[in-house]
Amino acid sequence: MMMFLCNSMVSDKNDIENLIDTMIKSGDEFVDNLKTVLPNSLSESMVMFHESHVENLKKIKEFLNP
Repeated sequence: MMMFLCNSMVSDKNDIENLIDTMIKSGDEFVDNLKTVLPNSLSESMVMFHESHVENLKKIKEFLNP
């Protein structure tokens, strides 16, 4: 039973890490697309907003891998 729990926890951790990586990559692509249609002032705000979220996601990922 304990082995199952450990394997399940590792699997969940991997799923979360994969989700974070996907969120960062998708966000990068989304912001790149927005930069082509938004005025510079708005696109700069979106870039800063996205960078803030990326930093928070990286902190969560670091927390999972002490």
